[in-house]
Amino acid sequence: MPGLQAYILERTLERRGRLDRRALLAYYTAFNKRPKRKDQIDAITKALERMIARGWLVGYCVRTAQKWYIKEVQLTPKGRRAARKLRGEQQKLPLIK
Repeated sequence: MPGLQAYILERTLERRGRLDRRALLAYYTAFNKRPKRKDQIDAITKALERMIARGWLVGYCVRTAQKWYIKEVQLTPKGRRAARKLRGEQQKLPLIK
């Protein structure tokens, strides 16, 4: 899983609700050489669309005549499982003593 998608899963799991997409721009603050602002926004949009297509996120959007603009995202149960697995909190069954 790419780093941006992992970051999105972690942040939405931390928030336990809807996450505004502007909060995802913080991913690029750790970079020494940051991409241009437009490239950052495009990468976040593509990552969100792919994760919505996989069923990990639900997108809350505003519709215009031409396209949808994703404003907020929320984890689905499938996305919550993926985020916990990424974090390593998932227990493996059966538990053996």
